[in-house]
Amino acid sequence: MKSLARDEIARLERELGTLEDAIKVLLIPKDPNDSRNVVLEIRAGTGGDEAALFASDLFRMYSRYAERRGWKVDVMSMSETGVGGLKEVIASFEGKNVYRQLKHESGVHRVQRVPVTEASGRIHTSTATVAVLPEAEEVDVQIDPKDLRVDTFCSSGPGGQSVNTTYSAVRVTHLPTGVVVSQQDEKSQVKNRQKAMKVLRSRLYEMELRKQQDAIAKERRGQVGTGERSEKIRTYNFKENRITDHRINFTMHQLEDALEGDLDELIAQAQARVDSDKLKAATESDTDQA
Repeated sequence: MKSLARDEIARLERELGTLEDAIKVLLIPKDPNDSRNVVLEIRAGTGGDEAALFASDLFRMYSRYAERRGWKVDVMSMSETGVGGLKEVIASFEGKNVYRQLKHESGVHRVQRVPVTEASGRIHTSTATVAVLPEAEEVDVQIDPKDLRVDTFCSSGPGGQSVNTTYSAVRVTHLPTGVVVSQQDEKSQVKNRQKAMKVLRSRLYEMELRKQQDAIAKERRGQVGTGERSEKIRTYNFKENRITDHRINFTMHQLEDALEGDLDELIAQAQARVDSDKLKAATESDTDQA
């Protein structure tokens, strides 16, 4: 009987640990936007052509990550440079729990490497900004048509015979906030306007979320960064094959794998830190109420 009791105690102790972990997960406040699709915006920062090349590398990295997870990527707007870089790209990512996986990617990404144009082999530092916006539906953001100014103009760049011959490009300005969205990838003015409104709704929705998060952040401490896009969140060092997430002091030496879309470890580490902070805040709140 003693032997059976010891075995039973050992089994129950293992189950207790599993149940405690499950309870902790349930205590973490859920983000209602986790299941949403996103509008991903990447822009070249400081560094000239090298920054544009890095922006292109980042977009390729997220596109490969999306492929691994079976997501759909739709490029909504893209501005390229003559050396193969990107000044700006806006794309929608659609799939399961896209926002949950990508929401901590917003911020300034820094690269340290020798540019292909650098003859002396000197390492340069360049940046690109990433914004991850939860895709908003019309029911989420009510936009009064009176608050919009819609301008049409001839599209420019690649596009075949229709370029510069029809007023298919659209620029939508939200007058109360000053947010401006331009769209010219489609040959149809109607389709360009639909895409522009999709981006505009997501930007306005994200602005409201930012206000809410800023209010909450004033009451909480120890979060993973502030979420501000001006904040340097990550460094990609090619010489050392290293990626460092500055928000959580996490470093890994699989830079090439990450650029090929293997972001699971980076994203999991950031999410684990956020979940830990949320759990801590929730338990402290319960203690205070008690």
